Amino acid sequence: MLSLVFVAVVLIFLFKILNVNNYPEKSVLYCANAQFLEAFMKRVPELNEPYIPTRFWGFSGHIQTIIQGVISRFQCPLVHGHRIHLKLTDGATVSYDLYQSREPHPENGDFTLAVCPGIGNNSESVYIRRIVFNAQKHGYRVAVLNHIGTLSTVPVTSPRIFMYGNTCDYSAMVKDITRRYRNTRIICVGFSMGGNMVTKYIGEPRVKPSNVIAGISVCQGYDANRAMSLLLEWKGFRRLYIYAMTENMKAIIRRWTSALFNEDVKRKLGVNERQVFNAGTLQELDDLYTRKVAGFQNVQEFYRSMSCCHHLKNIKIPMVFINSLDDPIVPPPLLEIVRDAALTNDNLVYIEQKFGGHLGFYEGGFMYSNPLTWQDRIIVKIGHALVNGHGSKDPKPDFEMEVETTFKSTLLQKQESVSSNGEEKRADHEKIPFFETPVTSDFSCQESDSDGFLPLEAEDSDASQPPLTPPNTPLPRSRLRAQGLNLFPE
Repeated sequence: MLSLVFVAVVLIFLFKILNVNNYPEKSVLYCANAQFLEAFMKRVPELNEPYIPTRFWGFSGHIQTIIQGVISRFQCPLVHGHRIHLKLTDGATVSYDLYQSREPHPENGDFTLAVCPGIGNNSESVYIRRIVFNAQKHGYRVAVLNHIGTLSTVPVTSPRIFMYGNTCDYSAMVKDITRRYRNTRIICVGFSMGGNMVTKYIGEPRVKPSNVIAGISVCQGYDANRAMSLLLEWKGFRRLYIYAMTENMKAIIRRWTSALFNEDVKRKLGVNERQVFNAGTLQELDDLYTRKVAGFQNVQEFYRSMSCCHHLKNIKIPMVFINSLDDPIVPPPLLEIVRDAALTNDNLVYIEQKFGGHLGFYEGGFMYSNPLTWQDRIIVKIGHALVNGHGSKDPKPDFEMEVETTFKSTLLQKQESVSSNGEEKRADHEKIPFFETPVTSDFSCQESDSDGFLPLEAEDSDASQPPLTPPNTPLPRSRLRAQGLNLFPE
């Protein structure tokens, strides 16, 4: 009798949890532009082949997600980078790691992947290191944003950390890249929350360098309001994932308590650190703290403003989205948003995988997967397809001028505008913690130059449109000279 019970438990584990009765399937692609899709498929023939997950556990989205988030930390490629710090006008210190290419690019051009990691992640995350390692070998320079507050070695110098859809930090990194490498072509790449930020950055009306030619988003949720409602359900153990994310966010906030909860902040916003640290869910934490820092009346308005789904229709450059159906953090109902967008906007391609989990996509082998995942490989291949034909062209050294709107903030006030300037300076070698990877560091900052830019004028925003994140680039007088990071214009 006991043996039968044991066999039944094993079978349930194999077929219900590991899903070993499944088989590899090809990607499903959505695109409104048939000609664009045909050319894209020719340049990325790997999409015509089925994705083959690791045989024993790769067909389970939960296992893929857990291995990516926990177990994969034991294996990480060694990459050498240069850490750069930027001081923004609200007093915040933004850092990003810059990695040079190891081989010439097939297009014989200068191309940079501007990477935005997921929630609470940075350049030290394993999946980011794998992307950097593979991209360097294929001719890409890679810049990785370190979300404010996630690195213990980069202090929080203003009363805020990163937010889900605040694109100012990412925009500052992109503009500093174009200052250092004026002829580079940039592909914006985002993972999970970073995918939301990258999509919003590309689609929202703001000043963007014309060097940005394409975008790639992996495993994002598109609509924060709908995503949070689904994550609060117990179906698919989603409540456990939201608990883990909440604890991670509280750990980041707790690390920088003295900077985030000074007396001035508590008096102006009415926040209480004890209530914040007792928050049971991410939504409760955002209601008690994050939306107040951003200046929103309620958490629903905050989530609406931070979501990229309202900007998908405004994307004017090629952009590729990747999601898996078994992602436990991004449930299938959220994927209807990007499907509809890809079928109405000619510039979008949506790749849907049946398996892969959340940022997993491990492939090959029976028990042990290949060193590189399908995600690592396909991002480079997609990058090659998106830059095809750009190698022999020099990018315009100016900026695309777009309509800007102001940002309501109850806490962050306008200060002297600062900008990154000067040649790249290499300091003494130091080490990135955890991975013990050698990097050098420099700090880019200068006082505002009255000849370089004008402050933006506040404009009336359409009440039917969601509020945008703050513009962080001033209006340049000269199209050949764009400097400064004017975050919160009056």
